[in-house]
Amino acid sequence: MAVNKAVIGTSIVLALAAPALAETPKPVTPVNLLPPTLQTQTPAPASPVVPPTVAAPAAIPAQPAPAWTLGNASALLAFIQGVGTRGLNPADYGPDALQAAIKAGEGTALNDLATLAFTQLLVDLRDGRTPYTARVQWFIRDPDAATFPTDEMLRKALDSHDIEGVFASVEPTHPDYAALKAALATTKDTVRQQIIKTNMDRWRWLPHDLGKRYVYVNVPEYIVRVVGKGKNIATYRAIVGAPKTATPQLDAQAIGMIIHPTWTIPQSIIKESVGALITNNPAAARARGYTWTGSGKNLSVVQKFGPGNSLGMMKMDMPNPHAIFLHDTPARNLFDRSVRALSHGCIRTDRAVEFAILMSILQADFDPHEAATLFKRGLNDRIPFTEPVQVFINYFTMASNGDGKLNSFADIYGRDAPVIASFAQPRQDKIVTTPAIVVPIEAPGA
Repeated sequence: MAVNKAVIGTSIVLALAAPALAETPKPVTPVNLLPPTLQTQTPAPASPVVPPTVAAPAAIPAQPAPAWTLGNASALLAFIQGVGTRGLNPADYGPDALQAAIKAGEGTALNDLATLAFTQLLVDLRDGRTPYTARVQWFIRDPDAATFPTDEMLRKALDSHDIEGVFASVEPTHPDYAALKAALATTKDTVRQQIIKTNMDRWRWLPHDLGKRYVYVNVPEYIVRVVGKGKNIATYRAIVGAPKTATPQLDAQAIGMIIHPTWTIPQSIIKESVGALITNNPAAARARGYTWTGSGKNLSVVQKFGPGNSLGMMKMDMPNPHAIFLHDTPARNLFDRSVRALSHGCIRTDRAVEFAILMSILQADFDPHEAATLFKRGLNDRIPFTEPVQVFINYFTMASNGDGKLNSFADIYGRDAPVIASFAQPRQDKIVTTPAIVVPIEAPGA
C-alpha cells in the first residue's frame, strides 16, 4: 500500500489529540504475544546460543573439485589478499598455499585448494565468520545459505570469471554494512577496528535483505525503527532488558496489535515481588489489578488490563519461543533516561499508542481515527494485520541512525568481547545451518 508519510504524521497527531486518550505524544519505538501455553516460558538470560545440530552426511559418492583456470585462481588469490577491507583475515583462507598451487599449474592440487578457499570465504561473507558459540543469545534465522547455495555460487564464479562480483553479491545489502566497511578503510585505531569488524560480521548473521518493510530494534542504541523501502518511517525510544535479564537477538513475525493487553506474570517476577505482595497484602495486590490462582510454586498471576497494567496500552502480537515482545509502559518517565537497560527482557516502546496506530495504518489498512477509537473504548481489543511484518531485535554497538553517519553505543551486555576473541583464533571449519531454537523455561516479563 502506498503511504504518504506527511498524511500519516498529521493523521496520527490528530487521532492522538483526542481528550479521551491518556498518552501525550513525544518522540517513537516496538513487542510480542505467545499463546497461553507458552506464556510462562523464557530462556536463561545469559546462556549462549545452542550450536547447530549437524546431521550425519549422506552416503553420496565423492565428487571431484571443479576445474580452476589459472585466471580464476589468480582472481581468487587477489580477492583473498584484499579481504582485510571486508573485516576478515586473509590468512584464514590459505593464500600462501594457493599461490604455490597456482605456480605449480592447473590440476588436482589447484582445484582442491581453490575450491576449499572459495567455499570457506563464501561462507564467511554470506553467513558470518563468528562461531555460533560466540554469538551470545543469537536466535535470528538466516536463510542465506539456501538463497545463495555454495555450489551454485562456485559454478557461477567459475563460469563468469567474476570471482569478486560473486563474493560481493552475497554480502549484506543494508547501508550500515557499507558504512562500516568505509569506516574500516580509514580507521587506524586497533580497538575501533575490532569493533567495526564485529559489527560488520553481525550484519552477515542476518538475512542478506531484511525486506521492503520491517520493524528494527537496536538494543544498545535503545531505539525502535519502522523501516519501509530502506527509509526510516518512524523512530521511537526504547527500554530494553537489564544486564541480568538481557534481551536476546531474535526475529519474529508480528501479526497484529493487542490494545489494552492483560499480562501473565512470569514466575521470576512472582518470586521476586508479586508473590510476596499477594501473600502479605492481597488487598493491595487486587488494587494493582492482579488476579491469581494456586499458591506457592503453583501460584499463577494475571494482571488485568487497565491504566496500571505493566504492559500499558498496547503490545505487539509477535509470537516467538522467547516470549519477547514490544509493548507500552505506564512508567513513561523512564524514557527520559540516557541508559535504559531496565526491563525483564521485553522492549518497552515510547509513544506506544502512536506506534500502534502507525502499524495499524501500514499493516491493517486502518484509518488512524478508527484505530484511535479502539484505545478510547478502553477495552481489550486486537487489530489483526492483513499480512505479517518482520521484526528484528538486533545488537549493534556501532550503527547509523539512517543518515549514513556511524555512532558508537555502549556494549551493555558485553557481547562484543566473544566475537572479538573468536576473530583472534584460527578459523573454525563449520557446516552452516540455522542454530536450534530451544523453547525457553520461563517467559520474560515487562
